[in-house]
Amino acid sequence: MPKVTRKETKEAAAGPLREVDAMDDGAIEAGVEGGEPAPSLPAKPAFAPLAPGQASGGRVEFRRVAVPQHRLTPLRNAWMDLYAPITQHLKLDMRMNLRTKRVEIKTTAETPSADLLQRAADFVHAFVLGFEARDAVALLRLDDLYVETFEVKDVKTLRGEHLSRAIGRLAGKSGKTRFTIENATRTRVVVADTRIHILGAFANIRVARDAICSLILGSPPGKVYSKLRTVCSRLNQA
Repeated sequence: MPKVTRKETKEAAAGPLREVDAMDDGAIEAGVEGGEPAPSLPAKPAFAPLAPGQASGGRVEFRRVAVPQHRLTPLRNAWMDLYAPITQHLKLDMRMNLRTKRVEIKTTAETPSADLLQRAADFVHAFVLGFEARDAVALLRLDDLYVETFEVKDVKTLRGEHLSRAIGRLAGKSGKTRFTIENATRTRVVVADTRIHILGAFANIRVARDAICSLILGSPPGKVYSKLRTVCSRLNQA
């Protein structure tokens, strides 16, 4: 058996590397056997826009909004203020189920978009929480409005008269404190027992929530007003 030296082994291993180095750097060759040109890409498909009823696959979608007992009378009095924008502008069907005490909303063949159903449900839910119909209708017109809900006990555990005084600090004399927070932050605030609902944009809700939390923790209204004035001026400049 012939003897193989270490030098011959290194030369045999470096052979393929020399062939690679002999090629031009960065040169990539491509082609098709037979000399035929590469096939071109197919044309971009053009789809016709979907009809309003085809967006959800032809299915009828619906939402049900529960109405508590104490909001049945306000709902009955303001029914046309809710019914008109939902049926005329959003092209949805709406009815009140008196047996289950729920407002039922469903899509129709003329509904322009499927997301309008959820927007209408948020509008009715905001009214059920205690907001006025003229304030809640902004949920149908604007995209960046939300409703945030929290309780007094989420901020601080209060009982008895301490809880009553905290709720009184939120409202103020004749609702002055609540109106000041609403006008400064461009939000709407509803104080329903120990629950607090805030309607507005995300940044404005955060400012209003911080002011309400400070009042719950015991800060005097004057101090909250001064801080609110500074934060709102900074928010308007942004």
